Amino acid sequence: MKIRPRRNRKNEAIRSLVRENIVTANDLIAPLFVLGGTGIKDPISSMPGQFRFSVDILVKEVKELHNLGIKCISLFPAIDEVLKDSWAKESTNPNGLYPQAIKAIKDACPDMMVMTDVAMDPYSSDGHDGFVDPKTGEIVNDQTLEILASMAITQAQAGSDIIGPSDMMDGRVGFIRSALDQESFQGVSIMSYSSKYASSFYGPFRDALDSAPKSGDKKTYQMDFSNSREAIREALLDEKEGADILMVKPGLPYLDIIAKLREASNLPIAAYNVSGEYAMIKAAAEKGWLDSEKCMVEMLTSFKRAGCDMVLTYFAKEMALLSR
Repeated sequence: MKIRPRRNRKNEAIRSLVRENIVTANDLIAPLFVLGGTGIKDPISSMPGQFRFSVDILVKEVKELHNLGIKCISLFPAIDEVLKDSWAKESTNPNGLYPQAIKAIKDACPDMMVMTDVAMDPYSSDGHDGFVDPKTGEIVNDQTLEILASMAITQAQAGSDIIGPSDMMDGRVGFIRSALDQESFQGVSIMSYSSKYASSFYGPFRDALDSAPKSGDKKTYQMDFSNSREAIREALLDEKEGADILMVKPGLPYLDIIAKLREASNLPIAAYNVSGEYAMIKAAAEKGWLDSEKCMVEMLTSFKRAGCDMVLTYFAKEMALLSR
């Protein structure tokens, strides 16, 4: 035999030379949770190794991540229930928890990119990403856009570098882009949750923020997991509306979507390695069934192999430590 592919696998030296995809800190975005108070580092029981941080402790965590080479964090607020209402008014409070946290991070670590979440659910008494009509229970698309745009402007004013619309309302990227531009925030990027599925892998995240719907589900706006062509349609619409980066969420069960989107678009592509994917590995590792570190590397590499330029992952800190 003249052709023996095993020659390129015969030892670690040659395997390293021909390796096609690697994951470094440059590829990672770290999701972080912030809550009110001071001196708080509250463990999230369904996500071992993850915490809800008060702003003062959050800033320390951000500095540590930056020192490890992580250049971007994605921030999510755990809002007190008494501040929630059906219009998500707290989301546009310039003195609220979220803007305070953004400002504190940018003041303490100005080189850290801050990505912020645009959706009503953390602030909504209904727990939905959009406005709920009190009479019909319908998630009202166009009325929601005004709220999302105001939310995005508030975040940009606080210092957000990247707006992340996670709501899946029709037309929201274009609406938010226009609103930001009108307020002279042309330099603020949009990473659109372009192909966000109605997934069962979000459970631990909703525990962390207490943001589950109070009634119904999110299937009228998040995508049916049976569909792939629809995902590409959604992403390309967001591209036309002005998105700078496209995201697929969740990540691991949707590698086929990432690969198809990579062929369809020249924009940078992100995957969100969501809470349930993280929790599965951590739970199996606690049982001794899997090697957490090896599975982490294999899983994150699969996103790069499928076509991702970056990955939002709760493994960010562990992976950055490992890749130093």
